[in-house]
Amino acid sequence: RAFAWSGAALFLTALAFCGGSWIVRWRTYPLDAALWPAAWTNLALFSAFALHHSVFARLRVREVVRRAAGPGLERSAYVWLASLLLIGVCWAWQPVLGVWWQLKGAAVWEGRGLQVAGVLLTLAGARAIDVLELAGVRHLEGPIRAGGMPAVFKTTGVYGLVRHPIYLGWVLMVLAEPTMTATRGVFAFVS
Repeated sequence: RAFAWSGAALFLTALAFCGGSWIVRWRTYPLDAALWPAAWTNLALFSAFALHHSVFARLRVREVVRRAAGPGLERSAYVWLASLLLIGVCWAWQPVLGVWWQLKGAAVWEGRGLQVAGVLLTLAGARAIDVLELAGVRHLEGPIRAGGMPAVFKTTGVYGLVRHPIYLGWVLMVLAEPTMTATRGVFAFVS
């Protein structure tokens, strides 16, 4: 129970740290920031994060994790590792020299509006598939689904409008940024 709930708290912390990095740390860059060495380092960092997601999608790996973590804690172990990796990626992210674009006037508000739409779409997508399951604590509240049935392919609600609302929300959040520093840009396009 403590492992699962602390993993959920770490998940929220990782999301907040990533958002804080985007808003505060990556809004500017030092004048001595590099271009290609930093971009390649950042690509490697995010690739490690993405590789974790791909590896954990494999049934054999999930079975090994299920045996090691114990019954019902497979998702919690995944959430712990993904959250630690995201914090590590954001912490080690290298500044990249330059600004890709900077919107002016009404376009700034349009960009911010698209970002808010992205946040709302992401939250709606997460809610539709169960936030507690995403955070790795649903098993504490009883069976994952009635009768322990596997996930159902969603075609209603927000999933009736777009196949991946969480990913589309993410794209809107990062690409609608009114001041796209190169540091943010590399993160946006690599992710």
